[in-house]
Amino acid sequence: MAATGRIAALGEDARIAGFALAGVPTVRAETADAVRRAWAELPADVVLVLLTPTAAAALGDVPRGSAGRLTAVLPT
Repeated sequence: MAATGRIAALGEDARIAGFALAGVPTVRAETADAVRRAWAELPADVVLVLLTPTAAAALGDVPRGSAGRLTAVLPT
C-alpha cells in the first residue's frame, strides 16, 4: 500500500507564498531558530517538505529523513 500524507512548504515567506495558491500549506520561518522550531512542530502526516535553501541550511544536521519524511530544496 502506498503511503499517503500531506506536503508543506517551509521557509521565508517571499519564497513559499506562491505554494499557498496551489493549496500547499506554508510554514513561514524567517530565522534559523524559527525554521528548527517549525520543523519540530510539523504534523506527523506531512510526508514531503519543500524547503527554501535558507531553511535547508538552517536545519543543517537535523535528520530530515526521519519518520519517512522526504525533503526537497527549492532552487536558488
